[in-house]
Amino acid sequence: MKLGIVGLPNVGKSTLFNAITNAGAEAANYPFCTIDPNVGMVTVPDKRLEWLRDQFQPKKFTPAVIEFVDIAGLVKGASKGEGLGNKFLSNIRSTDAIVHVVRCFDDPNITHVEGSTNPLRDIEIINLELVMADIEMVERRIERGLKAMKGGDKKMAHEVELFKELLEHLNEGKLARTFPCDKDDAALIATSDLLTLKKTIYAANLDEETVAAPHCSEHYAAVCKLAEEEGSQVLPICAKLEADIAELDDPEEKSLFMADLGLEESGLDKLIQCSYSLLGLISFLTAGSDECRAWTIKKGTKAPQAAGKIHTDFERGFIRAEVISFEDMQACGSMANARTKGLVRSEGKEYVMKDGDIVNFLFNV
Repeated sequence: MKLGIVGLPNVGKSTLFNAITNAGAEAANYPFCTIDPNVGMVTVPDKRLEWLRDQFQPKKFTPAVIEFVDIAGLVKGASKGEGLGNKFLSNIRSTDAIVHVVRCFDDPNITHVEGSTNPLRDIEIINLELVMADIEMVERRIERGLKAMKGGDKKMAHEVELFKELLEHLNEGKLARTFPCDKDDAALIATSDLLTLKKTIYAANLDEETVAAPHCSEHYAAVCKLAEEEGSQVLPICAKLEADIAELDDPEEKSLFMADLGLEESGLDKLIQCSYSLLGLISFLTAGSDECRAWTIKKGTKAPQAAGKIHTDFERGFIRAEVISFEDMQACGSMANARTKGLVRSEGKEYVMKDGDIVNFLFNV
């Protein structure tokens, strides 16, 4: 999974990126201190996988991984190349979802590029730039469709009409993901790689006093209302605190520090949960003396396609899957006990994978 972190300059993007990746991206109080996108890989914490590691003592331990891309601060006119515009819009295209950092705190010592704290205005600035970039993409798609129709391809008529309706929607300043259409049309629009189609998490960057009780913040409440209207998620976070937490190596010290702040889990853990939920992802697990590993798949994936995540031969020659839920495995204490109790199931091609399934795939090619 690849998440792009975007936002106006000086809203806490790079501070948050540093905190969650410990990558040491430069964070400074002036616009455009991030020029090339910083990339950081983060392992997904999974207590189930850690338990399996302790049981099997494997040669290799491989958690799931999320790639975070810190994209430079966008400004008005980015879609027309203002600031460092188009370069960064292209970086967003390669991501699975967007983490849009929004400043929800007042601090006279940190310059705001627009002169004041107003999260809805800031969101609108970024979204409008993304919409304008999408308008260009849709116009090009319509032009291609019209040329194909002139060449005798009558099948393109519906596509052209659909994209013309989408263009009207975008011209009103609305996001592509809020365009009302049926499943087939949505699938057709999805082939166009539009920026405003991407699912979004608004990371509401709060101050240290407010983050444990975000609903006390008017700024946070305003972001929540907007997110609900467009089907996005909101994550209350304090980038500065996350940076302080990230510097603590001792897990016990980290837990005590967070408890003092009234925080039950780190912003990174919450962001990962948010991302999985937003993108409809789950993990299945494989375990043995060679390797314990987590594999990320879409909810609703069937066993052969899940097997294909490991190797294409597994999907091509799929016979069956031996499956046990993590809860049953943990309760039994070992795979041998689970087999004795008849808790290891044999599942076929129509089996829909569940989060936390521990699987052994049988195949023949």
